[in-house]
Amino acid sequence: MKKSTYIWLGIALFVAALNLRPAINSISPLIEIIQSELHMNASSASLLTSIPVLCMGIFSPAAAKLANRFSLEYVIGWSLAVIGVGTIIRLFTHTSFFLLITAFLAGIGIAAAGPLLSGFIKKYFPNNSAVMISIYTAALAVGAGMASGGVAPIQHLFDSWQIALAAWSFLALLAIVIWVLVVLPQKKKDRAIQTFGGAEKLPWNQWNAWLLTFSFGGMAFIFYSLTAWLPPIVENMGYSKVYAANLLVIFMILQVPANLAVPYLLKKIPSRLFWLVTAAIFELIGFGMIFLSFLPWLAACFIGLGAGGLFAMNLLLPIDVTTTHQAAASWSAMVQAVGYIIGSFGPIILGAVNDMTGSFSYSIFVLIAVNLLMIVMQVLSVKRNFKQEKIAS
Repeated sequence: MKKSTYIWLGIALFVAALNLRPAINSISPLIEIIQSELHMNASSASLLTSIPVLCMGIFSPAAAKLANRFSLEYVIGWSLAVIGVGTIIRLFTHTSFFLLITAFLAGIGIAAAGPLLSGFIKKYFPNNSAVMISIYTAALAVGAGMASGGVAPIQHLFDSWQIALAAWSFLALLAIVIWVLVVLPQKKKDRAIQTFGGAEKLPWNQWNAWLLTFSFGGMAFIFYSLTAWLPPIVENMGYSKVYAANLLVIFMILQVPANLAVPYLLKKIPSRLFWLVTAAIFELIGFGMIFLSFLPWLAACFIGLGAGGLFAMNLLLPIDVTTTHQAAASWSAMVQAVGYIIGSFGPIILGAVNDMTGSFSYSIFVLIAVNLLMIVMQVLSVKRNFKQEKIAS
């Protein structure tokens, strides 16, 4: 393929990935308004974040099967359409049940697109996986940051949280247009990469895959817990709503440089384990600062950088251990399936802790415990999966 074709495929990947977080991240800055108008307590409101994440876990195994039958290009395209529909119909939300339905629809689309975009990278960029994964994860962080920072101003402008939530459907429309104009014609032109390939079974019986899955699950648990509850946690410390919302934006945006830095850092120090543990320690430092109410903005910086590094590395690991795009998509599907199911319990557990105690202080201990367990899984997974890692036993 021509260089220009690769550039356009990269743009298509980036814009598609922008759509995988706004339906989730647009909720948190408006959560108190939504709770008040729809009469939802913290536990039920947490479902607005947990349902899409749970869908990402339950339905992602089906993504590889659909791609085997219809091609990953078509399935990703339809997934973007489902995300767009689930987002735009939030404009007509007047009950908590309907809003939960929109979360479910968006979750289905995200569930299919997520693992298949990893397969897309393996298929079209086999020699630049680390770079493209960093671009992919940067797009996720940009989309999350745009939604986290932009939804409140839109709500104030139109005096409608429904419009503020539905506005992000424009990203899906943009992505679909680019996908149809760039990716689908390329699929038809190049018969050598036209189909997704033969069915690749999910590696349910491989312990190595489970270790990667538990590592991903810990990362997702922490990320989505903070996505749902970081602003309320900061407000509970005595800070204003604006300050708390800005910390969520900092948390999201600082994941971008962490994502983009991964390929460069791996060239300097190739050890996957070194960077996984370093990123996890960054999160631990941030949690400690929040618990001590010490410079919350700096804590958000530490947590954002750590979360960005962890996400990029956890997406890269299944690609590292596989040799074909079919296998990469299958491993990614399993890792993301169970990992996101684990992650979906994060917002629910933190919401329940708040309902029971009336405070988010105890939630920090939950996040610290999950982080430490995640580090254990990282050590075990890298030791088993990567021969190039030279770790003293």
